[in-house]
Amino acid sequence: MMLFRLIFIPYSLSKQVTKRDDRMPTPFYWNELNTYDFAGLSPETTIAVLPIASTEQHGPHLPIATDVAIATGMLAELKRQRPEDLDILVLPTQEIGKANEHIYGPGTLSLSAELLIPVWTAIGAKVAEAGLRKMVIVNSHGGNVDIMSIVARELRVRYQMAVVSTQWGRFGHPEGMVSDHESRYGIHGGDVETSLMLQFRPELVRMDKAQNFASKAEWMREQSKFLQPLPPHSLAWIAHDLNPLGVVGDASIAKAEKGEAICRHQVKGFVELLQDLKAYPLSNLYVK
Repeated sequence: MMLFRLIFIPYSLSKQVTKRDDRMPTPFYWNELNTYDFAGLSPETTIAVLPIASTEQHGPHLPIATDVAIATGMLAELKRQRPEDLDILVLPTQEIGKANEHIYGPGTLSLSAELLIPVWTAIGAKVAEAGLRKMVIVNSHGGNVDIMSIVARELRVRYQMAVVSTQWGRFGHPEGMVSDHESRYGIHGGDVETSLMLQFRPELVRMDKAQNFASKAEWMREQSKFLQPLPPHSLAWIAHDLNPLGVVGDASIAKAEKGEAICRHQVKGFVELLQDLKAYPLSNLYVK
């Protein structure tokens, strides 16, 4: 009878056996690492990226998944554009955000600020626990803006992290591609979002339903000196306050080619932001 001897590998040796080859590039997605890989990451140069989005109504021509699809498309372009010397780890996209401004659109899923703040802060805390100190929260839904700013500050205060909160749209558009009027008023389901969806998920776009969805914000601008739905003096609003169909902007002029150019432009800006954060010394953070 053959006897087999069990060999037990000590924990410390098992770490060495499973250690990732240092010559391998850092994976793009957080969950592509194994648990021992994190010990070899530099907190000074490795950046965690937390994409946040929303599952919400986008009128008669775009799907509920629009903000998630835009986040997914932007991340695919980020993977393509990422320089070899830029180590980033993309966390799982948060697909449900704060979307109660769309409560009258069936299919919208929304979580409260009271729930999202501790949840997203807890994700950041686990990033810190894994040994990383730099993080970017990147957003594709306007209703998340206040939440991500609070979370970023909490992570700085509690865990001594350098955290940036931003949106893809803050990196603008190629010069002359989107009119000033559309940039101001087409904030939900207009030219830009529809063009991006024609690039990322054209099979989900119903261009036969697309039109110029006028915004009541234009009327407010004519009637008021300061009052507007957006900063600097923001009147709280829900989507149907601005247009009874729940969307605003000229979706009828959207083109896939425009979406491709906007995507590349915004991701290029995002890469530059990541490079800025990589160069930012953690020693700048005040610790008492």
